[in-house]
Amino acid sequence: MSAARPIRRIAILGGGTAGWMAAALLASKLRGLTDAIQVIESPEIGTVGVGEATIPPIALFNGALGLDEADFMRQTRATFKLGIQFRDWGRLGQTYFHPFGVFGTSPDMDALHHCWLKARQHGETRVFEQWSLNAVAAQLNRCMRPEQSNDSSASLYSYAFHFDANLYAQYLRRYAEQRGVVRLERKVVNVELRGEDGFIQALQLDDGERVEAELYIDCSGFRGLLIEQALHTGYEDWTHWLPCDRAVAVPCASAGALTPYTRSTARSAGWQWRIPLQHRIGNGYVYCSRYLSDDEATATLLAHLDGAALAEPRLLRFTTGRRRQFWNKNCIALGLASGFLEPLESTSIHLIQSGLMQLAAIFPDRSFDPADAAEYNRLQIGEIEHIRDFVLLHYHATERDDQPLWRYCSRMPIPDSLAYRKNLFCSSGRVAFDDKELFVEPNWLSLFIGQRCWPRRFDPLAGIPAVEETRRQLAGLKQQIRQTAECMPTHEQFIAEHGRAG
Repeated sequence: MSAARPIRRIAILGGGTAGWMAAALLASKLRGLTDAIQVIESPEIGTVGVGEATIPPIALFNGALGLDEADFMRQTRATFKLGIQFRDWGRLGQTYFHPFGVFGTSPDMDALHHCWLKARQHGETRVFEQWSLNAVAAQLNRCMRPEQSNDSSASLYSYAFHFDANLYAQYLRRYAEQRGVVRLERKVVNVELRGEDGFIQALQLDDGERVEAELYIDCSGFRGLLIEQALHTGYEDWTHWLPCDRAVAVPCASAGALTPYTRSTARSAGWQWRIPLQHRIGNGYVYCSRYLSDDEATATLLAHLDGAALAEPRLLRFTTGRRRQFWNKNCIALGLASGFLEPLESTSIHLIQSGLMQLAAIFPDRSFDPADAAEYNRLQIGEIEHIRDFVLLHYHATERDDQPLWRYCSRMPIPDSLAYRKNLFCSSGRVAFDDKELFVEPNWLSLFIGQRCWPRRFDPLAGIPAVEETRRQLAGLKQQIRQTAECMPTHEQFIAEHGRAG
């Protein structure tokens, strides 16, 4: 057995959310085990910085760093997020809600959606989300932490955050620098590769300095300066499945109640996001340039703001897809450098978090055993392809035929992995998922039912009672969930007590 050759020097190219998440986690996990962690961040190169909505696993990342939640909320101007409201996706005029947490009042209510589907066939008119505590609380503009409720059903609800991504990066930068991370305000002008194996040897900076490390983390955004431009890893293009290739973003002044959810509204050639923060609202229009010009997209976005625009609209161009490898030689790509999925289900920051957590679990030494890289790539490719399928179903499972984009998406061939899930649910209402996947049964149910993918029959072993008994049970559950939600404080009251920025 060969002696361990631990990694002593790590270089992170790029700051922003990905770079400083990486620096913060590595500084926390490797404290005392490395000689240097350096972040190379050029002030001349901007960050995207519009990813403001998250999903519940963000709490695990913040918890791994030991962050105080109230302080985090104050520093990032955060609000709570209980789910996502979708407007005009399945059909024009229709709204549904994808809540976090589970449906019902216990995690083992496997037959609940079968009961609801049976009752629906016999005249039930209430939407399925009325049996979600998260959805009902969001509808009432209320929220709280589960542990602060005396109601046992509150423990089944879950939450995430909306926050200012630039402020979050600054917050994590302070955290990382306090733990020894060094920031170099430089620009990389050349990447030196080792002749014998093509590994990265050093980064040459614009002032002549060379940065040598054993492990390099590429957080350079869409450019992929290390993973692609230097190592030529290759990119798998998913535009034929997810044709939106541009976004225009602009913040606006707050208006009305502070809602604890993200809103996604389908437009003629894409969709518009609305993300409420403590100090402003984040807005953007993700669209397909084949069907809409940049000027038309900008005009549409500005015409649908809640308040006055606070900046000039910012245009982003992207190609949905992923690198063929996330870990290549001694380089690991994170964030936009690793690939891109539009932010429809707020998974961009989660993919950074997932990549970092897997890196911590499969951390290399200087031998860079190919088996470690292969396992890391298997897990990360599986993660992003699972999320791709979930995002793709929003487009494909639509009844809209009023615009070219929606006609294309409803008729396009889909990946076999998604076709399998859809066929299974449409057959018997069963949901195929792996416990290690990000989106599990409640998430898929929200989407299938929200976009009217009705099963042809019920699971014969689901133990569905008679129709009248089903109605009685559903009514009791709905009342219990409503009462729990009504006891919660309003979103604004809760933030005022637990994280209002000064």
